Amino acid sequence: MKKVILLLSVFQLVFFSLLAQNNIPPVDKSPMDMAYYPVNYPVLKIQEKITEPLAARVIYSRPQKAGRTIFGSLVKYGEVWRLGANEATEIEFFRNVRIGGKKITKGRYTLYAIVNENTWTIIVNKDTDTWGSFKYSSAKDVVRTEVTVEKTNMIIESLSMIFDKSISGYNLIIAWDNVQVALPITF
Repeated sequence: MKKVILLLSVFQLVFFSLLAQNNIPPVDKSPMDMAYYPVNYPVLKIQEKITEPLAARVIYSRPQKAGRTIFGSLVKYGEVWRLGANEATEIEFFRNVRIGGKKITKGRYTLYAIVNENTWTIIVNKDTDTWGSFKYSSAKDVVRTEVTVEKTNMIIESLSMIFDKSISGYNLIIAWDNVQVALPITF
């Protein structure tokens, strides 16, 4: 028992020493999140309640509205946006899919958007592990597809993404502030 207490005390001393030296980064203002299709896939897997195989996962950072004007101001109309904060948003397909009528081979991709008031152009790009749009190259685009903006009845504080089942696959719903778009993904 004394060894456990001693080890815990040493760990605490090291931890608090690092904290005091400011070597532990603070919590990010735009925390990273993940969404799966099927929704809650990891939980369903643990509970042995899977009814369909894993099809997609999106990893993104969730910037906050924080009283700011988002679209047309923070996110400029007509410019490429990393579709989140920090690292560029990444989507992984675990099977071949179609977006905008084009076949996308299973694998990892980066998502970007060109936001306008009534439509967004969603871009699937094969360059991964990039920071924001600083290295964006349209030469690496796999597909671009236009989606319609829908106004919401509520303000969504944090950028949010979720998959929603459709007749022929699923939609990636992207929502922030008072707008949302749906990217159709089919099998």
